[in-house]
Amino acid sequence: MSMDRTAKRRVAFILIDGIGDVCLPRFNYKTPLQVANIPNLDAIASAGVNGLMDPVEAGLGCGSDTAHLSILGYDPRIYYRGRGAFESMGAGLAMSPGDIAFKSNFATLDEKSGIVTSRRADRHFEEEGPILCAALDRMKLPSFPEYDVRVRYATEHRCGVVVKGPKLSGNISGTDPLKDNRLLLKAEALDDTEEAKNTAAVVNELSIEMSKILVAHPLNAKRAAEGKNIANIVLLRGCGIRIEVPQFEKQHGLSPCMVAPTKIIAGLGLSLGVDILEAPGATGDYRTLLTSKATAIAKALSAPLQPSPCIFVPGEDEHKPGLSQGYDFGFLHVKAIDDAGHDKASILKVRALEAVDRAIGQLTRLLWQAEKSGKYKYYLCVTGDHSTPVEYGDHSFEPVPFALCQLRDFVSAVGESNLMQVSLEAFPLPSVKSGEDLKNDDVELPEEANSRLKVFSGDSVCQFSEIAAARGCLGRFPGSEMMGVIKKFLKLKNE
Repeated sequence: MSMDRTAKRRVAFILIDGIGDVCLPRFNYKTPLQVANIPNLDAIASAGVNGLMDPVEAGLGCGSDTAHLSILGYDPRIYYRGRGAFESMGAGLAMSPGDIAFKSNFATLDEKSGIVTSRRADRHFEEEGPILCAALDRMKLPSFPEYDVRVRYATEHRCGVVVKGPKLSGNISGTDPLKDNRLLLKAEALDDTEEAKNTAAVVNELSIEMSKILVAHPLNAKRAAEGKNIANIVLLRGCGIRIEVPQFEKQHGLSPCMVAPTKIIAGLGLSLGVDILEAPGATGDYRTLLTSKATAIAKALSAPLQPSPCIFVPGEDEHKPGLSQGYDFGFLHVKAIDDAGHDKASILKVRALEAVDRAIGQLTRLLWQAEKSGKYKYYLCVTGDHSTPVEYGDHSFEPVPFALCQLRDFVSAVGESNLMQVSLEAFPLPSVKSGEDLKNDDVELPEEANSRLKVFSGDSVCQFSEIAAARGCLGRFPGSEMMGVIKKFLKLKNE
């Protein structure tokens, strides 16, 4: 294989949402990453440099949106304006200056008591969610006829909601109580401006009118007859406006693309000027096709040898096919691991991590085939946006492992013959029923480390986990430094 300095340097960036965890007694005080059989992730750690990353700062538990902004080089204290705009843009709703948007849940409300009994009416809502969104889209508010309401289905139990009209402010609270079995909240102004007070009144009427439409919808009558939670309220939270930021390519000198079926991440990417690629069968939940994601990123990073996947255009109803001139930074987002943490499903988190590892094997095989042409030089980076420990069922403040290597060093670690035998056939993630807790299943604990791996780069780490990464040469660093670390690594390895 020929390789020279004219080869285009390209980064495959894999972000595993909610990857971090804590040591679990049922796993002999190991984390899910330590228990999982993840030879490809271990090989990346062995082949490269490692560290522990605090997505925003040490000791701060953060949401995916603020974490993604931080690690992509945008200070969330400056640029964050609420997550609603990200969710709505990712769902395909165009936003203009002055519009407000919400990250919203279909939920179940006890109408007599006003208590939200379940913040997620049903995590698997792919068929019914779009139907209810269509019923809500373009609804009118009796007291505020001058306002337009747009609603679009997002992912699982979520939808994007955009309100357009005069005198709107993003500085209001939401209606989501954030925990089950708590009273539905009323939106309140967070400052003393006329705009904030007016917006709170509009949003409170919106919440009431949405509930009226949902209660009367025949789909909910059908769900009630089947003994399922009804979706009779939309919880409105994360009120936000579209952010105006320097575009990613201008900020970092890398042309970016992203595969992110999770709408809030797609919307964030769109806000940063990142092209969102189509990956058929990728859903952003447990039923996603990871192979499709891996293939989409590999094709985009090996252009112009191949046409790129279709690019999603916010605010339009269809995907427009295009021919990419090539991307330098391919962002592959995986959500299912975070879902397993939220569902407190420890075995599922282990199995999902193993599935991600398998998809990384497929991605690296495709990239290696492209690198052997001599036209490209690839780098692999793997990390997370936050910890979602299964013991807590929510985001927490633990740092996440970070590993970065050259593809050719990864190939040396796993063996080229082994890599080329990796099957490229699609495979499903482990199945799970809605609300199922898998923590009573048995799991076979692997040996402490993969003894066949050796160190290829700057530290002694040969296992990808929170514990092993602490020994890495990068130490512990804030997410704001991540893009700088990646760009410096590319520069050093090209000298």
